[in-house]
Order: sequence, then C-alpha cells, then structure tokens
Amino acid sequence: MHFDIAYLPGDGIGPEICAEAARVLRAVESKFGHQFSLHEGLIGGAAIDATGVALTDETFNMARGCDAILFGAVGGPKWDDIGGKVPSNRGLFRLRKELQLYANLRIVKMLPPLVDSTPLKRETVEGVDLILIRELIGGLYFAEPRRQWTDAEGRKAMDTMAYSEAEIARVVRAGFEVARTRRKKLTSADKSNVLHTSSLWRKVADEVWREYPDVELQHMFVDACALELMRNPRSFDVLVMDNTFGDILSDEASVLAGSLGMIPSASLSGAPGGRTFGLYEPIHGTAPSLAGKDIANPLATILSAALLLRYSLGLTGEATAIEEAVVTVLEQGYRTADIAEKGKTIIGTREMGERVATMVAGGAAA
Repeated sequence: MHFDIAYLPGDGIGPEICAEAARVLRAVESKFGHQFSLHEGLIGGAAIDATGVALTDETFNMARGCDAILFGAVGGPKWDDIGGKVPSNRGLFRLRKELQLYANLRIVKMLPPLVDSTPLKRETVEGVDLILIRELIGGLYFAEPRRQWTDAEGRKAMDTMAYSEAEIARVVRAGFEVARTRRKKLTSADKSNVLHTSSLWRKVADEVWREYPDVELQHMFVDACALELMRNPRSFDVLVMDNTFGDILSDEASVLAGSLGMIPSASLSGAPGGRTFGLYEPIHGTAPSLAGKDIANPLATILSAALLLRYSLGLTGEATAIEEAVVTVLEQGYRTADIAEKGKTIIGTREMGERVATMVAGGAAA
C-alpha cells in the first residue's frame, strides 16, 4: 500500500530524531511491502530563517493533503521570545488549529526493561500503562485577548482561558472512546473549585458520560491528580484534561516511563478508530544543547511513528512490530544517555535508530 506522510523535522534535535523514525519506517516498508512517501517541509525556526514565517502556505497545504504528519520539534533561544515578531511555535499552532487536531494522546507506559531507570521506586512504576488526553486547540494557548502592555502602573500582561461546551464535549468523548477500548476508566482532571471553565468542564463531562454507562468516570482536581500520578500511577487508565493542565501533567508523567525521550504522542482530528488524520511527535522540545551531538533519544519519535501507523494508516501489525522492536533493543541492554543505567551500553541517536530498524526488518542487531 502507498501512503503520503508530511515530514516536518523542525529545529534543534528534531532533524536527528526524525531521521531515525524515517529509518524505521523504511524498515517497515521492506518488511511489509508498503510505500511511504515522505514529503519534507520547513517549520518553526528553520522556516523563519528561510522564509520569514514559521510555516508557509505551501508547506501547510502539503501537510493537509497527506495521510498524516510526522513532526519533530520547534523552537530555540533565537526565536522563542513570544514578544517577537514571529514566534517559532506559530507554525505548529496553525497546524493544530486549522487541521482541528483537538485530541492529543500522550502514551505513558513503563516498558519492562526500563523499570529501574527512574528515580521512583520499582513498585511505583512497574506496570504503569496510561494515556493522557490533552485538549489541544483551546484554552489559555489560543483564546483572546492575549497581550502585554505598559501603563502608569508598570508592565502588565493578560492571557484568556476560554472553553465552549462543544470543545469540551468532543475531547471528553474521545476520552471515553479510548477508555472503552482499555480498562474502562476515565479520569477527568480540572480545577472546578476555582475556575469557571473547569466548572463547565465537569458539568459537560457528566453529561457526555450518559452516552458511556459502561465506563467509570472519576473527577479529580488537577493538583490532587498531579500528586496521585506520583503516588499511585497504576490507579489511572485514561485521563482527560484541558490544554494547560495536559501540557504540565504529561511532562510530569514522563518520569513514570523513564524520560521525556520515551513519550510519544498523537494529535488527532477525532477519536481514534479506523483511519484518523493526525500529527505525530515526541512530547519533548528541541533540546538545543544536544543538537548535532548524536546523543538525543529518538525512541519517543520512533514510537510516535508507530502511533502514526496505527491511528492514521490503520496498520496495527506494523505499529506493533515497531513497539516490540523498541522493547527488544532495550532488553538487549542498549540505552541513550537520558535512560542510562549501570551495566548498560550507552549508544547514540543514530545507533539506537539503526538497532530498532534492524529488529523491525527481522534481523538481529550486530
């Protein structure tokens, strides 16, 4: 089968980690007989330097016309002042908003070989397998007005947090749909004792729940949820929350999987099922200090490519092959620096990608 994939590596370590995901996709081609056409485009700081904008209309239209998007990361000190003319994240925000990629699934799973790679106790992290669903195109990051100004009292700034009933209902419904395919438990995190948006969120979640009587719904204040994620993470199955809370909690939850470099994500235009258009990326940033040194962990990006195969291309077996290959390479004792353990072999970005690709293709890594 032939598929078109928009390939947007971005800035910092983005090109390095995306190159390894592409290498693994080529191994899937060889093993399973598919053809993946990767259509490369500039985004973020790289696009600003080349074109003056963070995402050109040409690149946007190319991405919209593909079956899915594989994305690296954008940003860096050169472009990241939001008071500047062209913030580097505006290209990514445009993709999310205009393509209506409202449901961001962040997969937090402790792979057995990494159970001793975190600062948390083995009995806390062993068996962790949860999904955080972050509403991605509303709330503080998108609502207006938002500005900085100076008056007689000094410098001031304002951001607006706003949600509509429809925006809440569709992402909560995605949460229920995902939970229905797993352990049938959905936790909705909010701050309804303080925020009007969270009060509405809780009311709408209860209303949507009527459509899913087979799924347990648990409401939890976001601060209590943050604590419980560290104390008893296995009590969670699927969590759903607004844009800001999802950004923060998913980064916190990365320690449950060993590293930010182990967390893949899928930003979808609908609830998973069949073939849903999406953008796939690791949840970490550009890590400018690591760029060009062949030390970044590509596994989150490689696992994001597996999600791309599963959710947007409908290639479940191929996705599983990638995920199993990652586990096998880790079982063989290979690690990048962020998940280093005593007695394990530390390897670089390229070698990790090569080893996973070799396993996918059916061979044994040298």
